[in-house]
Amino acid sequence: MTYILKNAWALLLGMLLLMAGNGLQGTLLGIRGSLEGFSPTTMSYVMSGYFLGFLGGSKMAPMMIRRVGHVRVFAALGSLASAVFILFPVVPDPILWTLMRIVVGFCFSGVYVVAESWLNDAATNETRGQALSAYVIVQMAGILFAQVMLNFADVGGYTLFVAMSVMVSLSFMPILLSISPAPVFHASKPMSMAELYKISPLGTVGIFLLGAIIATLFGMAPVYGTAKGLSVAEISILVGMIYLGALLLQYPVGWLSDRMDRRHLIIYITVIGALGIAIAMPFLSYAPVVYALTFFAGGFASPLYSLFIAYTNDYLEPDDMASASGALIFLNGVGAAGAPVLAGMAMGRFGPDSFFVILALLFASITGYALYRTTQREATPVEETSAYAPVLPQASPIAVEVAQEVAIEMAEEEAENEAE
Repeated sequence: MTYILKNAWALLLGMLLLMAGNGLQGTLLGIRGSLEGFSPTTMSYVMSGYFLGFLGGSKMAPMMIRRVGHVRVFAALGSLASAVFILFPVVPDPILWTLMRIVVGFCFSGVYVVAESWLNDAATNETRGQALSAYVIVQMAGILFAQVMLNFADVGGYTLFVAMSVMVSLSFMPILLSISPAPVFHASKPMSMAELYKISPLGTVGIFLLGAIIATLFGMAPVYGTAKGLSVAEISILVGMIYLGALLLQYPVGWLSDRMDRRHLIIYITVIGALGIAIAMPFLSYAPVVYALTFFAGGFASPLYSLFIAYTNDYLEPDDMASASGALIFLNGVGAAGAPVLAGMAMGRFGPDSFFVILALLFASITGYALYRTTQREATPVEETSAYAPVLPQASPIAVEVAQEVAIEMAEEEAENEAE
């Protein structure tokens, strides 16, 4: 870890500021939209815009990097995102906000590709796993810090929008002034959806449904908080608990993933998620219950992303993993793009608590399909499964490929140890 901090501290510091700015805008817009008189249904379109833009950016960013290089793409997209942040309070119109969220999602998708390429280039084979872990921790720390910042200025003013724009702008300085020469960019051709489904039906369907869970949870939680009449401090805790759960439960889920049938683990996690929400529904008027639900929802959803990737890898040859990563990310993005709209429509028609109903139904859908798949194919023996490597849902194909490389290297190391 010392090697990573010494050689990649500038990149990690820049990503901390980027994630703080991005994390702040997601929560702040959810609150500010209510102050501007936007309904939950209207805000669902706004929040969905980010995931739609992110999906487009994951396709366009590699072409942009090949054409003009890492540095120019990073600077251009980061500057554009910083400028858009300033414009949100200037033009409080839902259509314009939706378009700007699409732009922001597009920008951050490209920024992540560049940053993760540099991170991979800065790591060695021996330190790649540590680099990935440090990157995940920094991302979560930045988002959690953003929720704290929410309490230090008026959400109805301009200060917080200026703050997140400044953080994104400042993130360029440590990265661009001290980063190593830009690495050569290699983009793998994505595997087709039909090929991926044939190899791993549960991985394909599961990652799609999980995209809907993640987008609903991370996109609509602030909207739910405002619809329930929570204070800014309470909403910051509500959103913070999602990311805190994602950070703290990543390791135990990963530990279990390497020691049991992954389909059974997926079933256990999603059953607990669905039943937990169902049992807690009558008690949503109590803030601690809501905080606990968001903690475990975030704590289950984020590790499930890594778990589905690891499960899919169990049925792939190492040479096919990079191609599969692009298809998995695309499917996750498709599921994410429309889910906030579904949640917003339900909240507008049946009340804000429909937010948790949608989450429960999505968890239950994964459970049902995973149960079905257990009847269709024998499980891969635990000793033959690939290693679990943590990666966040907002990661680009680069980070997913790094996680897969780490999994391959860990498997090879275990095989060598067993041979000895």
